[in-house]
Amino acid sequence: MPLVLMYHSVDHFDEDPHLVTVSPARFARQMAWLRAKELRGVGMREYLDAHTAGRARGLVGLTFDDGYADFATRALPVLLRYGFGATVFVVTGRIGTYNAWDDGPRKPLMTADQIRTVADAGIEVASHGRHHVSLPGTDDTELREELEESRAALEELVEGPVTGFAYPYGHATPREVAAVRAAGYDYACDISPDEPQRHALPRTYVGDRDGPLRLRAKVVRHELRHRSRV
Repeated sequence: MPLVLMYHSVDHFDEDPHLVTVSPARFARQMAWLRAKELRGVGMREYLDAHTAGRARGLVGLTFDDGYADFATRALPVLLRYGFGATVFVVTGRIGTYNAWDDGPRKPLMTADQIRTVADAGIEVASHGRHHVSLPGTDDTELREELEESRAALEELVEGPVTGFAYPYGHATPREVAAVRAAGYDYACDISPDEPQRHALPRTYVGDRDGPLRLRAKVVRHELRHRSRV
């Protein structure tokens, strides 16, 4: 299984009850650590294509859930400085608004113009559903709409294919995994799936407390846990 790091927000903060925010200074040091270890951050589409071709050595998937505006203003400049790519998973029903799904501090989400800007910079834009709902709690119609309408909206916005999905909250049963596959997504990111596969890829959480020693430990833990191929 590929090593995929999971981020959310990169910003200054006073409180962060859900541990979704990494400070800009910490994020820059984390990217510098990857470079020092001769690792290159890439988006999931690039990573999986390289994996299939046997060229994934030295690559690390970088993912950013929710589509926070600080991805465009704070994370992207650092990624570009190091020549890294990434995938950002966007909640299409909340574009240009804020993270209404959680009870923590309000954070602005990328506008349509910002999404187009990051796509033009080479960042992969993928779907995180329409409303950031826990998919196992949806009926079949709502599930299909969350998957299909969010992708259609993003493809129109970026004027290109959208092939990836990330399960909100990392909630996915075999029903949702099958639905994502049936909807035509090439891959989907989970967090800690019971049965890792291409449409339920495990990811490694990265937070503001993760310095060099913790990052190294997380890389080693991933290598020990996931030795099979996608």
